[in-house]
Amino acid sequence: MRSIILIAHNLRSCHNVGSLLRTADGLGVSKVYLTGYTPYPNYTGDSRLPHISAKLTRQIQKTALGAEITVNWHHETDVLSTITHLQTDGYVIAALEQTPDALELASYKPDTKIAIIVGRETHGIEPEVIAVCDKVLEIPMRGKKESLNVVQAAAIALYHCQYVRM
Repeated sequence: MRSIILIAHNLRSCHNVGSLLRTADGLGVSKVYLTGYTPYPNYTGDSRLPHISAKLTRQIQKTALGAEITVNWHHETDVLSTITHLQTDGYVIAALEQTPDALELASYKPDTKIAIIVGRETHGIEPEVIAVCDKVLEIPMRGKKESLNVVQAAAIALYHCQYVRM
């Protein structure tokens, strides 16, 4: 059985976060890390100002539709330490990004323990983060647009990782 983790790093949109949580729930993702400045729902021990935490939580809930409760998620500011921790635990870290050396998603045979990282909506994953990843996966674009929304791209990659046979 595969263990799949999603890392959402430096996303701005609460709606994207909620949609990612809902997608993670639907596809059986083991855990979601919300890293960097990615907004996250309220939790016990939250140190943010209460009105800020409540506002962000409400916005996330609009698209999460309860997945913020059912999904095992964790907020971590430092993505590099999160990646190192997961690699130590035997996870292969795969950046979902367009780079010259990226492997097309369709030809990737997912590892038993895989963590997919998605990044900023307009600029993608920072080069220093890609540098510490084990793989870079790409969804080829056939039309005129250069990329998909982060949620749609994550859904495609997570589905592929969940359902491609070992």
